[in-house]
Amino acid sequence: MIDAPGPHPKQRLPKWLKRNVPKGNANHFTQSLLEELQLETVCDSAKCPNRMECYSQKTATFMILGNVCTRACSFCSVPRGKPEELSGDEPDRLAEAAYRLGLKHVVITSVTRDDLPDGGADHYIRCIAAVRERTGATVEVLTPDFIHCREALDRIIVEASPDVFNHNTETVPRLYKRVRGVTSEYAWTLDLLKRVKELNPKVKTKSGLMLGLGETQEEVFAVLEDLLAHDVDFLTLGQYLQPDEQRFLKVERYIPPEEFEMYGRKSKEMGFKQVASGPFVRSSYHARDMAEAY
Repeated sequence: MIDAPGPHPKQRLPKWLKRNVPKGNANHFTQSLLEELQLETVCDSAKCPNRMECYSQKTATFMILGNVCTRACSFCSVPRGKPEELSGDEPDRLAEAAYRLGLKHVVITSVTRDDLPDGGADHYIRCIAAVRERTGATVEVLTPDFIHCREALDRIIVEASPDVFNHNTETVPRLYKRVRGVTSEYAWTLDLLKRVKELNPKVKTKSGLMLGLGETQEEVFAVLEDLLAHDVDFLTLGQYLQPDEQRFLKVERYIPPEEFEMYGRKSKEMGFKQVASGPFVRSSYHARDMAEAY
């Protein structure tokens, strides 16, 4: 058994946060391919507890625009600092990896690049186009908030028309700036998700929350109501796990599986078209299943 990354080492993880090591060597194939093509994944950079499972199934969430973020969110282990120059051939390398993995649904995310005038929007567009040309796969993007360049975000939606547009809400309004940073705004996140539908009604919208940061059930359901009011189609709910005890927010509570089941059931009843809710659920966990089911 292996433990998912957790909070302070003196705290014991509950039994439902222990996972079996996947059998076989498929995870090594995926890892080797990513190294060969010099690609980043959020699976590695964010220390995702599902990494070995996903790699063993020959899938990954590709992270473009480098591996250094210009934001310093208090929950995320992606390195932050001064980013490197963009790599012009990254779209082709990404498309080649998707082709060799045999992916039918490709998830592309990125670091935040506040240093770029368009926040990296043109690079997103090039990556989406390259993947579609090489593989014919559907494409899901999980983007930053583009809070400094809204017009650039509009270009992704209109010019690239991803099949699924995902932007995480992450937490409840009371905890928003503490979790996401002082530049983030809850209202902006909601408006961003609604704007996707206004610009391109065919695009499915998706958002997710991390639970266990001190939110109440009432606050969670209030956020879900807001997301539905802003035309969000798909929802993910998962357990926050502290990457390490030095720099990140601590886990306030481990949510038991039965409570996640309750959230999932009630979210469907509220009107979300697809819901994934569980301790190990992440933004792109089984993303193809969710996209194809609707």
